[in-house]
Amino acid sequence: MSRLTAELLLAAAGAYGACGLAVGLLFLLRGLDRVDPAARGAHAFRPLLLPGLLLLWPLVLWRWRVLAR
Repeated sequence: MSRLTAELLLAAAGAYGACGLAVGLLFLLRGLDRVDPAARGAHAFRPLLLPGLLLLWPLVLWRWRVLAR
């Protein structure tokens, strides 16, 4: 693998992670209560969801959009 390929892969992974972090934080602050009514007021477990949200943010956005209708 060339150095350019490695740099592009790292940049893509960084961009994916940054998008995941933004979506994850927004979802934890605004969307979780709407998607899961049982999560209202349960703020202690929300940071535990962040690693999964970082990886699965496209699915989270899709599900959040479907449930918002």
